[in-house]
Amino acid sequence: MNISEYNRCVNDVSDGLYRFLLKNTKESELARDLVQESFMRLWERHKDVDAEKGKSWLFTTAYRAMIDHIRKFSRMETLEPEKHRPGATENGYSDLKEILNRAVEQLPEMQRSVILLRDYEGYSYREIGEITGLGESQVKVYIFRARLFLKKFIGKPEVVI
Repeated sequence: MNISEYNRCVNDVSDGLYRFLLKNTKESELARDLVQESFMRLWERHKDVDAEKGKSWLFTTAYRAMIDHIRKFSRMETLEPEKHRPGATENGYSDLKEILNRAVEQLPEMQRSVILLRDYEGYSYREIGEITGLGESQVKVYIFRARLFLKKFIGKPEVVI
């Protein structure tokens, strides 16, 4: 990968990579830091990375950095109470996007990652497998289970009402 291909990769991938990390981490500053770290790692290895695989390489690197961060800080306990009860809103009204975001947040980490990569970012099963280190059939299973959970969650009257 040369400098112009690297710059093109930054322009093409940075927004999608940020959205993916933001949806998973729910922290904008952390997502920005992970995006920057991923691009820094790509620059350090730009001569070894094929330009056609830059996007996949970046998502894989960012995903692994996110997992490392989650593992590192998962041992720490947060002392702040929850702001909202799950399924409750202040005025009794929720739009579908809000409900869907709440449902996605409740998915297990791996299911959330694969569903975001597939449905939000448009990756193929094979590409998701390369990014997450899973087999293609396991990716399909996680996506199926995540969609099933989302369907059940959104279908609950107490969530929508």
